[in-house]
Amino acid sequence: MIQLKTMLNCIDNSGATIVECVANLRMKRHGKVGDRIIVVVQKSRSMGDGGPGATSAAAANKVRRGDIRHAIIVRTAKKYQRKDGMVVRFDDNACALIGKNGEPLGTRINGVVGAELRNKQQSKILSLASMHV
Repeated sequence: MIQLKTMLNCIDNSGATIVECVANLRMKRHGKVGDRIIVVVQKSRSMGDGGPGATSAAAANKVRRGDIRHAIIVRTAKKYQRKDGMVVRFDDNACALIGKNGEPLGTRINGVVGAELRNKQQSKILSLASMHV
């Protein structure tokens, strides 16, 4: 259950590590796996010095602290029951940043994502993830 002010881990390589939910696009309900939310980047990976010898990792950071972005919820700590009766619970709340058109900002997804993304037409995130449950 992701609601206003919930802190989430960002599991892609877009440059953000911790984000805070500021709006749920489902309006009156809490967010679940596969829902789209609006987040503010609270903590980002170090950008480096940015000089002429900047590494590709520093150039790959697409977001900075304070940026407002769209995201897709990929894991929730609250357990939920699937249609087949299986109960799923993850260790943390996590999301992947996306653009306004729905394409992921990062090129990699680190960690496990929920299989509910398949029903929400987020197959691009599923293909980037190492494993889905």
